Amino acid sequence: MKKIMIFSMLFISVLGFLSCSDSDEGTKYAPATETVTLTQSFFSVDTAAQTVQVGIKADHEFAAYSNDSWLSVSPSNSISRDTSLTIQVSANKTSLKRNGTVVIWCGGTRDSIKITQDAGTSEIQPPLPGYSLVWNDEFDGSQLGSDWTYEVQSAGWVNNELQNYVQEDQVAQVSDGTLKINLLNDNGTVKSARIYARKSTGWKYGYIEARIKLPKGKGTWPAFWMMPVNNQTWPDDGEIDIMEEVGYDPNVVVSTIHCKKYNNGGTAIESARQTVSTAQSDFHTYGLEWTSDDLTFYVDNNKLLTYKNDGSGKDAWPFDNPFYVILNLAWGGSWGGQQGVDTTSLPATMTVDYVRVFQKK
Repeated sequence: MKKIMIFSMLFISVLGFLSCSDSDEGTKYAPATETVTLTQSFFSVDTAAQTVQVGIKADHEFAAYSNDSWLSVSPSNSISRDTSLTIQVSANKTSLKRNGTVVIWCGGTRDSIKITQDAGTSEIQPPLPGYSLVWNDEFDGSQLGSDWTYEVQSAGWVNNELQNYVQEDQVAQVSDGTLKINLLNDNGTVKSARIYARKSTGWKYGYIEARIKLPKGKGTWPAFWMMPVNNQTWPDDGEIDIMEEVGYDPNVVVSTIHCKKYNNGGTAIESARQTVSTAQSDFHTYGLEWTSDDLTFYVDNNKLLTYKNDGSGKDAWPFDNPFYVILNLAWGGSWGGQQGVDTTSLPATMTVDYVRVFQKK
């Protein structure tokens, strides 16, 4: 088996060299030597939404793309060897300067266009005084940005859930200024997305908010929540559930904390719920103010739950470390499937208008 694999890899490598090599008999086995010439490879732009043009010459057809949600490029591929790229730059509504990249790929050659955008004087107003916007995703582009990573797991991985978490465009679509997390039946395999924002760094303290429209259907289990960057033991290291809902109890949203002292106890100290009559038909905001003293949860800017640091130590307060944001849509499982699942409700969609993180200056 190992010999077969090695032979296959060598065969593929040879094909790669042939695909973009000269057609002349004497050079058809030579390594690829594609070149890409750009009229400009760096832009420094102001905060406004704008368009930049870049002329490109390539030896062969090429592809162009960006993993930054605030950049989009057209055409995404071309057989023309002398053309121009149009790069759309979204307005920077954050108070941070940002850097992005457009990648050009021609055969074995890659080149890039770097774009630096000035920090904005944010048009987004903080929901509480004393805070300023430090990170956000308004989902204005056509794909998830590089700050997001996917979880990829088979059904049953956690909470006896029935979905497979996959990294596919069909389960996490960015369009029309929103992110759609789609729960769907793909020829008998239920698929969905679980995605993390800045998993390796996260944030410590702040106001974290998302505007979400929840899915319909018995068996759905959407969530907007946070886990510690350096999670070692659950629930000892903490979990913050800003918003959850289960489809068999429609329009009832729940905020909960988990730690060693309080974990699924169902007490008013650790969890609270509220009926939001249009949670599945309209957008609502779900927020968390997190300080060293307490965690306060909000629905449409109204307080739902406050969990206080009692000063007794980590068992009751493991919330002095960075946490990262999670969005996911589960199917069935220990809570979502308590009353069964209704497969006729698939596909179902959790729609996210934005995710924003504010911190004190």
